[in-house]
Amino acid sequence: MRFRVSTLLISVFCCFVQNVHAAGAVPTVDSSAGEAVLEADSLVGQKSHQLEATGDAILRQDGKTIRADKIIYTPAGRKVDAKGSVLLEQQGDHVSGPSLHMDMESGQGKMEQPQFHFQETNGRATATSMDILDKQHYSLKDATYTTCPAGNDDWQLNIGSLRIDRAEEVGTARDTSVEFKGVPFLYTPWMNFPLNDHRKSGFLSPIQGSTSKGGFELMLPYYWNIAPDMDATLAPRYMSKRGVLLNNEFRYLGASYGGELHADVLPNDIVTKRNRVHFSAQHRQRFNDEVSLFGNFNRVTDDSYFRDLGTAVNSSAQVNLLQEGGFNYNTDVWNSMVKVQRYQTLQDPLALIAVPYARMPQITTSAGRIVSDANLAFAGEYVEFSHPTAVNGKRLVINPSVSYPLVSHPGFYVTPKLAIHSTKYQMGANNIAVIPDATRTLPILSLDSGLSFERNTNLFGGEYVQTLEPRAFYVYVPYRNQNALPNFDTAQADFSFTQMFTENRFFGNDRIGDANQVTLATTTRVLSDSTGEERFKLTLGERFSFISPQVSLLTPVTTTSKSDVLLAVGGRLTRTLSFDSETDFDPNQSKTQRYNWQLRYRPEPGKTFNYGYRYLRNTLRQSDVSAQWPLARNWGLVARMNYSFQDKRILDSIAGLEYNQSCWTLRFVGQHYTTSTQQANTGFFIQLELSDLMQFGSDPLTVLRQNVPGYTKSVNTSANPPVPSAP
Repeated sequence: MRFRVSTLLISVFCCFVQNVHAAGAVPTVDSSAGEAVLEADSLVGQKSHQLEATGDAILRQDGKTIRADKIIYTPAGRKVDAKGSVLLEQQGDHVSGPSLHMDMESGQGKMEQPQFHFQETNGRATATSMDILDKQHYSLKDATYTTCPAGNDDWQLNIGSLRIDRAEEVGTARDTSVEFKGVPFLYTPWMNFPLNDHRKSGFLSPIQGSTSKGGFELMLPYYWNIAPDMDATLAPRYMSKRGVLLNNEFRYLGASYGGELHADVLPNDIVTKRNRVHFSAQHRQRFNDEVSLFGNFNRVTDDSYFRDLGTAVNSSAQVNLLQEGGFNYNTDVWNSMVKVQRYQTLQDPLALIAVPYARMPQITTSAGRIVSDANLAFAGEYVEFSHPTAVNGKRLVINPSVSYPLVSHPGFYVTPKLAIHSTKYQMGANNIAVIPDATRTLPILSLDSGLSFERNTNLFGGEYVQTLEPRAFYVYVPYRNQNALPNFDTAQADFSFTQMFTENRFFGNDRIGDANQVTLATTTRVLSDSTGEERFKLTLGERFSFISPQVSLLTPVTTTSKSDVLLAVGGRLTRTLSFDSETDFDPNQSKTQRYNWQLRYRPEPGKTFNYGYRYLRNTLRQSDVSAQWPLARNWGLVARMNYSFQDKRILDSIAGLEYNQSCWTLRFVGQHYTTSTQQANTGFFIQLELSDLMQFGSDPLTVLRQNVPGYTKSVNTSANPPVPSAP
């Protein structure tokens, strides 16, 4: 049996045992083994017979030090005998005991009642005896290990016997248990583990928890080291309400390829009375510097699989499972891709969504080159769109462009650009509306320009640099009636600071918006004069149209000459307090269309408070508050709540308590999240973490990091003090 982390710590035992053998070699001057220096209050004997050092005796060799009340070295047979407060020091680690005996010729030796201190883990360990059988084999009896400070044995790892085989780099432990507060709660009669960083098959720490849809849950993972370039994890997950879900993961990695397979099977779900399966496969491979292959396939047996069996928001919220594969061809000038792509759409019966088109296939290519300071670019795409019910079709897009920087200076730039967007459609199956084949060719002209000013200023007693960065962006696209064209993959883009500086108000190639407009925006920043850190930023922008745009999808096109006004303000008010906000104001209706803002307070690790609010007129009003904060000595609170004022309900919430001691942490975490329109799941996590040894129970750390921005793992408040070296 193998624990996930304990292998590393027992390996530290083994490294120290090896150091004992090396440090035990205390010859007189010998160039083949290195020079040994022996110091003491009293040093008697003959170099050729025996040397006896007493009174603060110290033996140094090859960076190792042995201290004792008495050290006897016998050149004949190369024997070392140290007695009385023996202390061995090696690279900051320490082992001590009443005596150390070593036969350097045979490599045999023994130390009674050794006590270890490990600098790497700040842990300490004991054993009743340590036998060095030869230069490659060692044995410890009744060994213990803990990272708790001296005088505190809240937890410890107990090993009846530990045998080390340096020839095979394998350790074998028998009668092993983990004890917490005097109570053993994990036991194995036998376990073996690697002494280096090589992987080894074995059981990992069990995981347990509880969810409202699965009931009590227990998972016992088994790690299988198949070969140096492949492994697998078999993790049966028992759920009291549903049965046993068999989670299987297989990974492989070569010099030019890699990937993984997942096959999760729940035979005869107790609730649904049917088999439920999740399968996914990812593969990537590079044939040379130019050609590579990729594949990603995901599928489940039913729409509710993740809603019923998922363990977190990110898994239960999946609605479109990707299934794609293809090739990439990349050179210094050209980038091309050929792929086939489709999705499995998981539907919520109460909130149906549109099924996306499959691309069978999609071919894209792009190129870019600078000729006489002009940037020449080309983008092309060919796609065959397939859908079971909607109109099918083929689309060819050719989009060459040229841009030329008339002025290029750190404080001033003007860049005109001319592009030709040509699209050809050929209709296919399901063409009930008899949409004709069509061709569309449009010129697109844009002009991007900007300035940058700086000045030194003094604010609140500090020296800063303030910038002013105005920008103007002009776009002209003539009108073409596109109402008869199909819509395979195009959507209206949200108006934002990113979109207002683009040439098309749509995502995708099925609609090219007519435009004769200019966008004006300005940004001012306040930067620290000494560090360059941005302390404050304000951006204001608006678009002015000289025509009434006519091209649209489903939403009506605005006929006003002025767009909404966008305002973004953010910065660090103090060392610990920062905020960000963005507002969309419609001057034509004198109404705020949307806004969001976030406030973050992080005075130190382990203390964070976040508050955010999002508003979308007539659609959304949500607040999101999260925090990690100490409550009292050793106790800390972690919480997050996402509340919809529009729906008058909590969408997602998480709350937990952490109890942190010097060498262990106990976490209680509960989570409630929405899985569908009228369904939710509640999970409860309990985890006991023994510092630098193992974690027992469900792992809530990933959930906490995803839900509480700025969350940091609890740090022990009182660690072991370093063991001082003897004078």
